Amino acid sequence: MIPFELAEPRSLKGALKLLDTEDPAVRAFGGCTALMLMMKTGVFQPSCLVSLRRVEKKHAGISREDGGLRIGALATLSSLEQSAAVRKAAPVITRTLRTLSNVRVRNVATLGGHLAHADPHMDLPPVLIALDAQLTAVSVAGERRLAVQDLFTGYYETALVKNELISSVHVPAQDGRRSTYVKCTTRTADDWPTLGIAVSLKTDGTLIEDARVVVSAATEKPLRMAQAEAQLRGATVTDAVLARVGEAAAAEAELIGDARGSAAYKRELLRVHAARAVRQALAGGER
Repeated sequence: MIPFELAEPRSLKGALKLLDTEDPAVRAFGGCTALMLMMKTGVFQPSCLVSLRRVEKKHAGISREDGGLRIGALATLSSLEQSAAVRKAAPVITRTLRTLSNVRVRNVATLGGHLAHADPHMDLPPVLIALDAQLTAVSVAGERRLAVQDLFTGYYETALVKNELISSVHVPAQDGRRSTYVKCTTRTADDWPTLGIAVSLKTDGTLIEDARVVVSAATEKPLRMAQAEAQLRGATVTDAVLARVGEAAAAEAELIGDARGSAAYKRELLRVHAARAVRQALAGGER
């Protein structure tokens, strides 16, 4: 790696000032788990890295907010996994984290970095989209709210501008919704997924009143499956309905192949596992 400057501001405001530059090689980091790999392989060569480790601790806090959650962007994935507040308000997040990479990574990786990196294989983005989460992005010019669904614009691309940072994530009260995340891997359980499917359902016990189905890992960015959702709304779940959900998702998704499987293989996985994810969500999300 080439030499670079390391800055350690003591406040978020100070970090934002350092990022307010025309130099594209200045980059902020929380846990640096993804960025370090990019530097080692020469994909990214920084002139200055801005560490967020010493900014105010409130930006790593996790708290209940109007029945939902407010999560500071610097909260580590391990702190999310161990949080009683997260387990109570959104247990699907807790379950998802059990196979998200390994404990060494989860101990240092931060939620903000996990989202801002925009790797389509990440496990939490589809879950947060299914939960209808929003985030707050800040810059020297102020702050703005953005749906997590609207954060991702392409492969490793986000709607964040160069001098913006994610400061917090907000998960609304789920009001009895049933949610799950199905992770299909061709290797170990904690490896990158070949396909990820997040499902969140609102049901009166018989009919599905609302549905959110999000596909990731096999796509360039996490995507909601509008046609699959339409098959579920107002329906009583039967084998025939679930078959239509799988077919709708497989037809709608623009899938890409990689080292973990071809697009055709992933389409078959989606056709089968979309239905299984719905059943799992109805069963309370337990695997």
